Amino acid sequence: MARIAFILLCHKDPEGIIAQAQRLTAVGDYVAIHFDARAKAQDFDKIKAALADNPGVAFAKRRVKCGWGEWSLVEATLQAVEVAAETFVRATHFYMLSGDCMPIKSAQYAHDFLDREDVDYIESFDFFNSEWIKTGIKEERLIYRHWFNERTHKKLFYASMEWQQKLGLQRAIPADIAMQIGSQWWCLRRRTVEWVLDFVKKRKDVMRFFRTTWIPDETFFQTVVRHLVPRAEIRTRTLTFLMFTDYGMPVTFYNDNYDLLLSQDYLFARKISPDAKQLKERLGRLYAEKGHHFDISNEGRSLITFLTGRGRVGRRFAPRFWETESTLGRDRTLMMVTCKKWHVAKRLVERVRQVAGIPAIDYLFNEASTPLPDLGGIQSTLEKRTRHRRALVRMLFDYFGTNRMIFCIDPANVDLMQDFYNDKARVRLLEIECEFSDEYLIGHAMRVGLASKQSPQNTLDRLLPTIRNDVKFEGDRIRDAGFPNLLRVRQGNTVEENAVPLAEFLDIPLEKAREIAATDYLFVD
Repeated sequence: MARIAFILLCHKDPEGIIAQAQRLTAVGDYVAIHFDARAKAQDFDKIKAALADNPGVAFAKRRVKCGWGEWSLVEATLQAVEVAAETFVRATHFYMLSGDCMPIKSAQYAHDFLDREDVDYIESFDFFNSEWIKTGIKEERLIYRHWFNERTHKKLFYASMEWQQKLGLQRAIPADIAMQIGSQWWCLRRRTVEWVLDFVKKRKDVMRFFRTTWIPDETFFQTVVRHLVPRAEIRTRTLTFLMFTDYGMPVTFYNDNYDLLLSQDYLFARKISPDAKQLKERLGRLYAEKGHHFDISNEGRSLITFLTGRGRVGRRFAPRFWETESTLGRDRTLMMVTCKKWHVAKRLVERVRQVAGIPAIDYLFNEASTPLPDLGGIQSTLEKRTRHRRALVRMLFDYFGTNRMIFCIDPANVDLMQDFYNDKARVRLLEIECEFSDEYLIGHAMRVGLASKQSPQNTLDRLLPTIRNDVKFEGDRIRDAGFPNLLRVRQGNTVEENAVPLAEFLDIPLEKAREIAATDYLFVD
């Protein structure tokens, strides 16, 4: 059976470190601790005293002063790995953890998981061809030597790199290794760890190279493991659930994230808030449980992105500079049709084209595949359409040679609606209110990645009210905006009841509006 030696890198929270070590060793696993040499001496003394009699705990023989992005982080990891391999001879796997990680599965589940396949778990993507690095320098991390920390000595960091570039001091990457990159949170087999430690002793050239690379904790183990281990024995993933916000900061988990964390296909999670004491207690008890069944749905990333994004819907700073003086034209009438069920709005505008002959476009700012004429490239991407929205719509008026035009828009785009209402043109808005069954909302959640066919029913039950409230919230925002010339048709209304607002919205005779409203398949899902 798998037995894990956890490599615990930490620099604060001695009480949390003690509790973490006691929790992990209580079920027969091991912990090797490296406590940052920059941290308070009394904190380290407190940890050593509390764990002195625990045979499942070992400490790195030498403490390293660690700095973000520096070789010191890899050096500290190697110190802990070495003592773990020497001390815990029965350990089959070595798992990297930080002080703010917590288990989100039981030890029994974790051991069974690791026993299923004889493989290593480590992210290792091609350094140059993958898009793992989103911002900042890339190949410069490797081909220049870095002696200064970019966070603490920014001017020296970039000046050093600039001078190396000017003097032609670029260096070559060791010829026999293929540079990889990925998360530092890995889980490796004993054999792999022993190979890595042997590699460290033999390949002084590679060690010299990595010592002056930038952020080597994202490249060293990832590259060396891929160099030593057959590709078929590597799973390019981490077993620790971690996320970053769209601001590049780690997502922190709190007490109300317990169920979400348990449903993810990971063994640990990072980062748990220091204030989430209830969550830590529950997860701590969970690790010692036996026979606990876990329903894995794995929708955490998309769900968190969806929920956190709600607070930013419709936020804008100022009008874009190219929009300040642009206008569709005082003599033009723009009609917007908004509906959460896109297929319903598309059917309506298609009937408008057929019956009333008014040029109508589907979801212009929401769907990249919406058919559009060639307008010189401004129509080519959703980003360009939204950035130059008034110019685009003005060009469409000119293209169709009309002063009346319709397009569909998602109810979430209240900021776009408001922007067009601020124009000098005459603007009208038609909201189509549909009925949403639970089955439809579940299907919608699956289509947008908030759930999957494997999502347990209790997860779906918790998700449904959120989605339903979100749809209602979008409708409320439209009402609260106070748009003039806002008309509404409803799925539950009669043909006659819907024909009246349609006639006013389209400025057509009631007979034609009745013909459109009578479309029998209009609201069919």
